[in-house]
Amino acid sequence: MPAHTPSATGHSSAAARVTPPAWAVLLAACAGQFLVVLDVSVVNVALPSMRTDLGLGETALQWVINAYALTFAGFLLLGGRAADLFGRKRAFLVGLGLFTVASLAGGLAQEPWQLVAARAAQGLGAAVLSPATLTILTTSFPGGAARTRAIGTWTAVGAGGGAAGGLVGGVLTDYLSWRWVLLVNVPVGALVLVAGAVWLAESRAAAGRRLDVPGAVLVTAGVSSLAYGIVQTERHGWAATASLVPLLGGLALLGVFLAVEARTRAPLMPLGLFRIRAVWAANSVMLVCGGGMFAMWYFMSLYLQNVLHFSPVEAGLAFLPHTLSIVLGSKLAPRLMAVFSGKALAMTGGILAVVGYAWQSRMDADGTFAGTVLGPAIVMSLGSGLMMTPLASAATSGAAPSEAGLVAGLVNTSRQIGGALGLTVLTTVAAERIAATEGGSGGSGGGADGPGPVALAAGYAHAFTVSSGIIAAAVVLMAVALPRRRA
Repeated sequence: MPAHTPSATGHSSAAARVTPPAWAVLLAACAGQFLVVLDVSVVNVALPSMRTDLGLGETALQWVINAYALTFAGFLLLGGRAADLFGRKRAFLVGLGLFTVASLAGGLAQEPWQLVAARAAQGLGAAVLSPATLTILTTSFPGGAARTRAIGTWTAVGAGGGAAGGLVGGVLTDYLSWRWVLLVNVPVGALVLVAGAVWLAESRAAAGRRLDVPGAVLVTAGVSSLAYGIVQTERHGWAATASLVPLLGGLALLGVFLAVEARTRAPLMPLGLFRIRAVWAANSVMLVCGGGMFAMWYFMSLYLQNVLHFSPVEAGLAFLPHTLSIVLGSKLAPRLMAVFSGKALAMTGGILAVVGYAWQSRMDADGTFAGTVLGPAIVMSLGSGLMMTPLASAATSGAAPSEAGLVAGLVNTSRQIGGALGLTVLTTVAAERIAATEGGSGGSGGGADGPGPVALAAGYAHAFTVSSGIIAAAVVLMAVALPRRRA
């Protein structure tokens, strides 16, 4: 499987003279992607320990997740453009360097704001690093079987990172400290940095493209302001100034973002693509689905540890059915799409997910893994896996081949932004239900350490009820908006 460096990508003469080994390129790119995906899931199991050690409230706790998700989503398309313009190797090294330094800062954080800021910096580094890992592979391997194998390995490593996150996070938290779910990135990141500097050759796209930095800043600031406004409603209500100002400010920023995108020569999000029905429909569905599904890992981790009193390692092991079911659904989806239309398969997966989330909403303080977690985990995760592949396929089917990568990036961005907003909404409604249940029971079961397991289980269950409703709305949107074309 020889490495390939086409002249059209504009290599420097020095890079062109030295062709790195194919296995080295593949190893470096996949290692970078593994770190990005691992960090999405590895933190979930450590959340209760983070809260205890740093005194995090529910609002700050959700921002440990959202700070990463929002900056990753908001700057992902910009990161891809930067890699093309300034060089894939350079983007890889800069993104990985920022990610590694931010991991060190997060692992050493002594205050909640320091941890949240470090997570935001991690997300920015990941947004630069992740697109570079894929474009390095596509420009280093010739089209055909070699490139297909390389991308298949990259995809499998990404799935493995997500699957390993819960277990790795549990082991590190249980036997070392929650800090090591972040600090582990430092030695690994340093090794991959050295490997990338030695093994990777520089390449870049043709000159003439520009970076839409204002667009990336505006969309990230707008969504973050909306998320902050939603959080404020829990304490102040929807009509209070403390809630309305960030909510209206976020909407205004997103309006300015659309105006900028309509006028800039090289927009971050070309609005013309949304004239294609498949593109706007699939992205809309992804946005809504992300809002309902992203928070599953967050609330399940809290339920397993705060209510069922699982250790971090036990909680990590408890996530294996979720992970395996998602992988199974993702593997079955391409085969089923040869028989059924992508729209029918996506709707079937969505309905399964609705059933699974509604089933999980029956959790209570007396639950068990076998009786309360296992069945819903298989159903909702299998449905999620079956749904995502046909949605991604629908989004790219209506665009020109030259725009497929951009459209795929839009799908990922929509899912991440929807997930961040959804987590904010669901955390708010869960906190309201926890407070109401704790107050209604006269505080029984709680104490100095916070609400008791009965109130916590009620709040987490309510979040799953709302999630099932959000995903049901996504299924209706699929039925109405997705084209009927067979994939």
